[in-house]
Amino acid sequence: MRILLVEDEKDLSTIIRQGLEEEGYVVDVAHDGEEGLYMAENFPADAIILDIMLPLLDGLSVLSALRKKGNMTPVILLTARDALLDKIKGLDTGADDYLTKPFVFGELLARVRSLLRRKAAVKEAVIRIGDLEINTASHEVRRAGKVITLSAREYALLEYLAYKKDNVVTRTEIVEHIYSEDSDMDSNVVDVYINYLRNKIDKDFKKKLIHTVRGAGYILKEE
Repeated sequence: MRILLVEDEKDLSTIIRQGLEEEGYVVDVAHDGEEGLYMAENFPADAIILDIMLPLLDGLSVLSALRKKGNMTPVILLTARDALLDKIKGLDTGADDYLTKPFVFGELLARVRSLLRRKAAVKEAVIRIGDLEINTASHEVRRAGKVITLSAREYALLEYLAYKKDNVVTRTEIVEHIYSEDSDMDSNVVDVYINYLRNKIDKDFKKKLIHTVRGAGYILKEE
């Protein structure tokens, strides 16, 4: 899943980015409001972490501009400890959640996961497709009770397919959601990772869950 982080404190943004990437997320970073607004409009993300105090264009203005244009990407605002009015205004403007600085990274991570599940209409942390179980909190994957070990990239791809279960996902959509904007990947790489997943998820099982839709993309569903 792809996260846009808009934060001008570079040390903090580096820490957040590294932490999210270690959890398998793809992270794009902007360091001012104008850049953040441009990236949000041109490089769709699954969630946005948006600081309120930003140079060039403040976070509330960025949020307002996105919502006025119909962009309903879930947004978590990062606010100062005593900025109660900013929190209220942010929620009224359309923010989905807020977090007060300083914060523990684990809390930010939990809120990101909650927003992504809500966006995908998945209420529980564990997604089930047949006998496949994907724990989006622990990133543990099991098939018929057997633990399956995946790389961070493999997990990111599987989780994205799981959030979109029963729906066809194109190669372009996959590239957009599991690679950052500064990477140089083409859709052929997707086929390689799909094969990696099939070898781990489907190879030893009679019922296949990962299906190719010729000319369209891939779908994760029960046969």
